[in-house]
Amino acid sequence: MNTRGDYAHPEPVAAATVAVVTPPPVVDLPRDSAVSWGAILAGAIAAAALSLILVILGVGLGLSSVSPWSFEGVTAETFGWSSIAWLTFTAIAASGLGGYLAGRLRTKWSNIHGDETYFRDTAHGFVSWAVATLLTAALLTSAIGGILGAGAKVSGATAGAAASTAGGIAAAGAGSAAMGSDQGDVQYWVDSLFRANPTAAQPAPPAGPADASAPAPVANGAPPPPRPMPGADRRPDSREVRTEVNRIILNSLKSDTMDPADTQYLGQLVAAQTGMSQAEAQARVTDVQTRLRAALDNAKVQAKQAADDARKATAYAALWLFITLLIGAFIASLSATWGGRRRDL
Repeated sequence: MNTRGDYAHPEPVAAATVAVVTPPPVVDLPRDSAVSWGAILAGAIAAAALSLILVILGVGLGLSSVSPWSFEGVTAETFGWSSIAWLTFTAIAASGLGGYLAGRLRTKWSNIHGDETYFRDTAHGFVSWAVATLLTAALLTSAIGGILGAGAKVSGATAGAAASTAGGIAAAGAGSAAMGSDQGDVQYWVDSLFRANPTAAQPAPPAGPADASAPAPVANGAPPPPRPMPGADRRPDSREVRTEVNRIILNSLKSDTMDPADTQYLGQLVAAQTGMSQAEAQARVTDVQTRLRAALDNAKVQAKQAADDARKATAYAALWLFITLLIGAFIASLSATWGGRRRDL
């Protein structure tokens, strides 16, 4: 028995060769910015400049097409639709130019998906349109404010005039009456009360020279006729009467009808001044009062109509300006995708 354990001697093992692979150094590639602000600003400035040029041209063409003379120039409706069409054309042209430049001048992106490129170009066009809109608004602040604010100002002024037409006339007339002026807002109606009655009896002609054969008045022995007392046959001053009538008419405008006592009193004054009968004078007072109230109601209706027309014009202008801006945003985004596609060719 072999206690030493005779085992076969193993063959020598060859040394293993290990290949060490060293990775190349990682170099960070420059990352392209997703936003090309230079291209956006260039497109926005170009769009704002073109908008300003086209707006000035439109103002010139519009003023040359209207005229204050009758049967000359275009109608208001034609002028309105022409203005809308020109503003739409201005938005399309300026937004298209700005969007195309923003897409064409942007940095060329590499290793990005086509959808991402399309989105970035669209965003460039939209941002360019937004900047151009702000620039144009800053340049044309006074013009835009005049267009949109004129209607609102006229509307508010005419609405206030409609609400206080009678009160304003009454206040102004009362002030002029208090100062004793012959001029007032209702002076025309006062004058119409005291117009001469063509059917009234004419005064008798003055007496002719005395007949030579008639006996001469006694020169001696007979006292001269007494003089009339001062103020015994004095008639009211016409200025004072008209001032009082003015106050009565203005006070009657505060209510729906004139007080019957005032109507009777005015009839007496008119009868005394014109020689008309009391019935005719009161009929004239009633007629003048009716026509005065009708004129005031007509003025109120016209003021309200003007306010309503101004309100509609302002609303239509704002709505069409909103639509025009939306069209400009769409055209700018679409033109930017076209310009970006041309850039990547």
